[in-house]
Amino acid sequence: MSEKYGYKQNLKFDNFTTNLRSNLCGQLDSSFIGKKVTICGWINKRRDHGKLIFIDLRDFSGIVQIVFDSNYCHSAYDMAKDFRSEFIISVEGEVKARSAEAVNPELPTGEIEVIATNIVLLSTSKTPPFMLDNRAKVDEMARLKYRYIDLRSEEMQSNLRLRNDVTSITRNYLGSNGFIEVETPILAKSTPEGARDFLVPSRLNPGSFYALPQSPQLFKQILMFSGFDRIYQIARCFRDEDLRADRQPEFTQIDLEMSFVKSDDVITLIEGLLKKIFRETIKEELKTPFKRYSWKDSMERFGSDKPDLRFGLEIRDITDIFASSQFNVFMNILNKKGCIKCLTVDDGSRFSRKDLDSFIDMAKKYGAGGLIWIKVEQANQFNSPISKFISDNEREKLVEMLGLKENSLVLIVADEFLKVCSSLAAVRLYLGSRLNLIDEEEFNFAWIVDFPLFEWDDREKRLSPMHHPFTSPSIETAKLLESEPLKAGSLAYDIVLNGNELGGGSIRINDIEMQRKVFKLLGFDEKRIEENFGFLLKSLEYGAPPHGGVALGMDRLIMLIGKLDSIREVIAFPKTQSAFCMMTESPSKVTEQQLAEVSIKLDDTKKL
Repeated sequence: MSEKYGYKQNLKFDNFTTNLRSNLCGQLDSSFIGKKVTICGWINKRRDHGKLIFIDLRDFSGIVQIVFDSNYCHSAYDMAKDFRSEFIISVEGEVKARSAEAVNPELPTGEIEVIATNIVLLSTSKTPPFMLDNRAKVDEMARLKYRYIDLRSEEMQSNLRLRNDVTSITRNYLGSNGFIEVETPILAKSTPEGARDFLVPSRLNPGSFYALPQSPQLFKQILMFSGFDRIYQIARCFRDEDLRADRQPEFTQIDLEMSFVKSDDVITLIEGLLKKIFRETIKEELKTPFKRYSWKDSMERFGSDKPDLRFGLEIRDITDIFASSQFNVFMNILNKKGCIKCLTVDDGSRFSRKDLDSFIDMAKKYGAGGLIWIKVEQANQFNSPISKFISDNEREKLVEMLGLKENSLVLIVADEFLKVCSSLAAVRLYLGSRLNLIDEEEFNFAWIVDFPLFEWDDREKRLSPMHHPFTSPSIETAKLLESEPLKAGSLAYDIVLNGNELGGGSIRINDIEMQRKVFKLLGFDEKRIEENFGFLLKSLEYGAPPHGGVALGMDRLIMLIGKLDSIREVIAFPKTQSAFCMMTESPSKVTEQQLAEVSIKLDDTKKL
């Protein structure tokens, strides 16, 4: 396998010798010259030069050139005349050095070729729907429909070997740190954890349903109550939610839990794991400890709790400058306890009026009422739709605080705190890309800590857990749960890489009364608490140690290590953004008999 796609697994080629082959295609080099070999694989390309036929034979390890010479072995030459791309063959032959002018420096096997003496056709193939060499130009839906063809490509072979190595390194690292691997159920109980459940009807219990686990969270905790101290799982998880490039309805997490720990213990362990994974897969040396930001600080400076730290361009708070503003929009926002923040670009001359309008649309898309721009002209004169509302004092303070100079551009959003943050975060990311501020080769990790325990769900008009209902409040703020729950902090921590949330965890609640209190603050009545979480509360009655853990998104981690654009590139058989499998055409119809067996009757409008 070439290193064109950035990752190459170290293979022990001797392990692949079988009764059908002596060697792998990519194994052959100048050290094999003069040796007889038997190799098997797919025909990547065939070129007919009259008395000579050249076939590039491919297996997972790479490509080697086979020569069929009518003067050397006529029977093999005659068979090769009828072969086509993706036929599978076995070839016996002798390894020879290529002539100097025929050497291909692009291939690891480019110095040699195999002169065929015998050939066996193992399988024929229809003309493939696309050529693997043109994969980047093939529509993704076609690649997903014919995934068994797409998986033959060098890119996908490389990506899945990277996935295998990350899994293997994780198991070895955790095992060496006292963890044992424990499987938890796939058919589980529906418990509210933030996303919709996938439900599975029970034939043996008519009218009842299992839920596919959104995570093994509660099982992990119960294993701590059971005295196992340290457990992990390469866990399959399922969430029925809207999809995007870094999200799938079924995905894999590196899930672990530890007893008698504090946040720093979990954080240190994960930093060690990531350091080992990056070193052993792509030879990248990560510097630890990673930076840490409080949730509040991250939101104030970057507008996000998963900031991309590969570039600066930090958000600045200018609320105080406009405390006495005569501009109605600012006055109304400040009267409602909102805030005013901005981003500053040194050279704003590169942005047209159309660009500025797009910033306004972007801010609105992310919830803000709009965006106001200011261009600085000569002598610190402001060109802005609100120029006449900006006093000389306000202008002077902006120039001083933001270091404004000629051609500076200021982008201002005034609204509720979260709306200001999310809209300016989107603009910041756009500017980082547009201005080429991002070092694409950099891996920039950070921990976000000191999260609020709750957030307000404006649609449901109730408290919602910032992470999940089992996260422990911080000791210092637990007393605020009764009076000001939105001010309560938590013992939660997220790990972020290049603007992507890689995973998160927390120290869990191990006191039954505290767990009941949190459930009630979330609006769960006694009946619902018992129905959804009765088994957890019962287990808490029998002694639960202090414990905590974390879950890392494995698909997303591998995607980022491989510098890929989609997690579909690291999953063998992924779904589309509408949660549809193009290859198997699922979800699919079922029969009336199957529905009857699980006591389900569809509405007429939904009959299959």
